[in-house]
Amino acid sequence: MAESRHDAATRPLTAAESAYIERARDTAFVLYEGVRIPHRSCGIAVAETFGLPSRSYQALRKGGITGAGTCGAMRAGEQALGELLGDPDPAGSVTPGLRAAVIWYQDAAARIDRGESPDVICNNLVRPLGDFAGPRRKAFCTNLAAQVAALTAEALCRFGPDHAPPITSVPEESR
Repeated sequence: MAESRHDAATRPLTAAESAYIERARDTAFVLYEGVRIPHRSCGIAVAETFGLPSRSYQALRKGGITGAGTCGAMRAGEQALGELLGDPDPAGSVTPGLRAAVIWYQDAAARIDRGESPDVICNNLVRPLGDFAGPRRKAFCTNLAAQVAALTAEALCRFGPDHAPPITSVPEESR
């Protein structure tokens, strides 16, 4: 009998799944942080973590370029789930796995620490942190991108096919 959506959402994770989620978190952290390798924007860091082409994720940078939109990392998590779990037929329906994954992801993402922000609009999230290029904002967004990648990985483990996509390997060399 197939696992119900509720069971998938609440079941304990296996050790392999937990390790996969941590690899996703660590990879997105390194990709966004820009210390070991050149910095990626939040949405691109999430996409690259799962080996997805980054081009469309560029529009998520700084909350839709202007800062007035939803956090690019949070949007990237949903978009990645759509790419990985959605029906490849443009006229196809929403797949049951994608529906369950997005419902779970949105609930989990709503619990991410937003600092002083009343919502997930990029400017509202980062404005209290000072200069956009400053260390407080960078640290906040680096951690947020890593949390989103981990939630996306967990949604894939819970609602995706038996094998989640590999996590991108980050080169060990420095900039």
